[in-house]
Amino acid sequence: MSAVAADADLIARAFAEQARYLAREALGYEHGEGVPRDQPYAARLYCESARLGDPEGMYALGWMYANGRGVERNDDYAATFFAMAAEKGNEYAARMQRYTGESTGAVPECMQTPSTLLVQRWPVEALIARLPPARQEVARMLSELAPKYGILPQFALAIGLTESALNPQALSPKNAMGVMQLIPATAERFNVSKPYDPEQNIRGGLAYLRWLLAYFEGDIALAAAGYNAGEGAVDRHRGVPPYRETRAYVERILRHVGQARHPYDGSVVPPSPMLRSLRLASQEDHET
Repeated sequence: MSAVAADADLIARAFAEQARYLAREALGYEHGEGVPRDQPYAARLYCESARLGDPEGMYALGWMYANGRGVERNDDYAATFFAMAAEKGNEYAARMQRYTGESTGAVPECMQTPSTLLVQRWPVEALIARLPPARQEVARMLSELAPKYGILPQFALAIGLTESALNPQALSPKNAMGVMQLIPATAERFNVSKPYDPEQNIRGGLAYLRWLLAYFEGDIALAAAGYNAGEGAVDRHRGVPPYRETRAYVERILRHVGQARHPYDGSVVPPSPMLRSLRLASQEDHET
């Protein structure tokens, strides 16, 4: 396996664990095992697990919709979730398809957008524990330094995993370096003199993320797009640039952070003028 393929596999395994964790936690809330029974909350957790691709979450949510457990009964939703789970090899879901039929394509709203449930519930340590030993130390450093820059550990880890699979020696064809893949101009901008020193590199990347969050007023999609393509590109395109790589990057970050907004420190930098122009345009459209 090539180094690139190995890194991609590492990222996929790390985030698949997030989905599996949510399905396990949902099971506890569904049946009241070790936690108070809360079936509506279990359904929301299952939905986020299903959105992230976990077949157990898909099957469990299909069962809840088929039986009206914690949610209003919806046979169309049930058929879709059983079909999704069966396609991923869940034998119980395949059996249920004999009664519910093929997928209707209908899904609840929670499958369309990231849930706000994840941010405080995704256990960072559970993710770190499943990384290769060589990456665990870097992941812990990143998650511990992130709050000092006002960054949620989940967001910082999503960036670090996506950028380099937490490899301190990573070097891209565009000369982006280290864990947070800092290009020379960004390293200089945030006073990183040793880009292959993990702590220096991480601190530089976190400082840039803090700046981007302030500049885009806590919009995670725009901050992630700025990290990938530069804030200038986001301003020019008045949103996430239409680059295939950047759009895939933003979708991955949003999917794994689990929310669209992030707290930010407005004293770091004035907001992008582009945001004001977008608001004015939106207001004018609404008035007309």
